[in-house]
Amino acid sequence: MKKSVNQIKVAGKRVLVRVDFNVPLKNGNIGDNSRIVASLPTLNHLLKQGASLVLMSHLGRPGGKEDRRYTLAPVARELKSLLKGVQVELGFDAIGEEVKRQVNSAGRGSIILLENLRFHPGETSKDIEERRAFAKQLSEHGDIYVNDAFGVSHREHASVTTITEFLPSAAGLLMQNEIFYWEKVLKEPGNPFILILGGAKVSDKIPVIKNLINKVDRILIGGGMAYTFLAARGKKIGNSLLDRDLLPTCKELLDKYSSKISLPNDVKVGKMDFKTMKLQTSLANVDVDDMPDELLGLDMGEKTIKTFEKIIEQAKMIVWNGPLGVFECEQTAKGTKAIANYMANATSNQIMTIVGGGDTLAAIKETGREKDFSHLSTGGGASLEMLQGLSLPGVAALEDLR
Repeated sequence: MKKSVNQIKVAGKRVLVRVDFNVPLKNGNIGDNSRIVASLPTLNHLLKQGASLVLMSHLGRPGGKEDRRYTLAPVARELKSLLKGVQVELGFDAIGEEVKRQVNSAGRGSIILLENLRFHPGETSKDIEERRAFAKQLSEHGDIYVNDAFGVSHREHASVTTITEFLPSAAGLLMQNEIFYWEKVLKEPGNPFILILGGAKVSDKIPVIKNLINKVDRILIGGGMAYTFLAARGKKIGNSLLDRDLLPTCKELLDKYSSKISLPNDVKVGKMDFKTMKLQTSLANVDVDDMPDELLGLDMGEKTIKTFEKIIEQAKMIVWNGPLGVFECEQTAKGTKAIANYMANATSNQIMTIVGGGDTLAAIKETGREKDFSHLSTGGGASLEMLQGLSLPGVAALEDLR
């Protein structure tokens, strides 16, 4: 178990907090502030305990140099509007004498949000000494380090792992919550345990299947990845997404675990312009044995939705990663939204419902039912790596509770 902010004394101290404020921006405006809102419990807790805060985050991929398109200024403004009565300033930079003076002159109970960490090559450098030099400079801004950025904790970055060499460390409340739910999945899942996998990339999900196959009662597969599995079962999939290199692996899994893996038995097919995300034909609902050669699968069929819902009905725990169709288009989002609504309803029946993956969360937000799940993870890549059975460097680097 990792030490958390509940087990450290921060009164009168300056706490350096790694947050994940990598929010979508359009014309300088924040499109979705949910990552900022998710950090508020930790920030409020530390402020209430008498700490001053220095926050660190990246935004986008500026490539290790200053690019004002990726300034954290809009984030600082949003944070100030959310934390009424708290002094919030944007740092002049992430490191250097000027920002160091700014941090040292900040009053008790104030917040300095350092400028984008990725304006400096040392943040993401593969050279450990370059990362270490950058992390050491960052560490001079605080007395204690707190990692509340689960979404980047699968990265070996200066502000995520290397900085723990220079400061005592602890997990934030968001991080603690993420660890609780994912360890529940990995170590003590409630049975029947249903795993729902979708999305386009089969390669990301094969390690998840291999890691969890002996823990789950059933795996429901949809989305673009389903067509490689259907092809491995000998079905004709038309122009649907196919990963030929993984056909043997999919066939091996289906042969070995046929009773545990459920694939669509009907799908919605058509043609789509993926640049505009608009249909070029009408949709047809067809059995998987009758897929036309010239069309591609874009969503689960009506029978599959009902079949998956019946399986979900029996669960005690449901974990979902990856959309079950082309959710960006309203006509092909029906399967994804149906399962989202069904899972949301299941939560009220004491079923634990856990969701990971940015696209899956975006689809759930379209239903307006974000609050009707046990846990919506803030980390797409991080949650996927945990499901794959990998250790997250950012979590491993934190101090253990003694």
